[in-house]
Amino acid sequence: MNRTAVVDGKLLAGGAYARKQILCKDPVIAWSHSSRFRMACRLVKPFRERALLDYGCGDGTFLALVHDWFPRAIGADIDPQQNADCARRFAAFPGLAFVATRDLAGATHSGAYGLVVCMEVLEHCVHEDLEKVLWDLRRLVAADGTVLISVPVEIGPTLIFKQVYRRLAGWRGLGDYKYNERYGWRDLWTMCFAGEQTAVRRPVFRADFSPDQAHFFHGHKGFNWRSLSARIQESFIVRETLFSPLGWLRGLLNGQVWFICELR
Repeated sequence: MNRTAVVDGKLLAGGAYARKQILCKDPVIAWSHSSRFRMACRLVKPFRERALLDYGCGDGTFLALVHDWFPRAIGADIDPQQNADCARRFAAFPGLAFVATRDLAGATHSGAYGLVVCMEVLEHCVHEDLEKVLWDLRRLVAADGTVLISVPVEIGPTLIFKQVYRRLAGWRGLGDYKYNERYGWRDLWTMCFAGEQTAVRRPVFRADFSPDQAHFFHGHKGFNWRSLSARIQESFIVRETLFSPLGWLRGLLNGQVWFICELR
């Protein structure tokens, strides 16, 4: 079942991400982002009836699609305003709640989730936050649980196609490409032929969610999924690495890579 077609359109439209991406009037943007969530639905379906944590839930789009599969589903995000908005929009759904990411530090969350999903988060983490998030994912998942991580492919031929289309979409005022920075020719060439150790300077941005909560993060520029893959394998057993939307092309011409992980 294509769950993106059966979820209440008003519920999805209430989220900023869904409005700009999944419900975008540009068919390529809508298809590419919808395909990511179709893949996510397919991958989490075997874990129905386990407790679910969506780490970095954003506007709650993923939980809108799958919450009814799980007896308990928690969305966690660093943005308190976004959490409050999700709590309001999803108030009628039993078993679904939203918390601040820092509130997951409590003992009640340790090892409490049979499935932990972390989509479109790690590519934005500065180094110290990356280590913290990976530690959190290990701590929060149950001993026999599964961690599902996804990040974008931003190297190789995919990078050229993405940058061209992002520029076109930006000119048209479509999508959400505020932090997809421009590449100089040298950096673009470097990342098109990136190996596991390849790196270019990654700009750092700042967001202030509250007077006492400054947050630093990367955009997409310079993100290398191969380097991250090596780091993930230091923390987890990676049972499977998949790609979407055209899995058979692997990392050559795909937009997304998925890691299905378990604890060592």
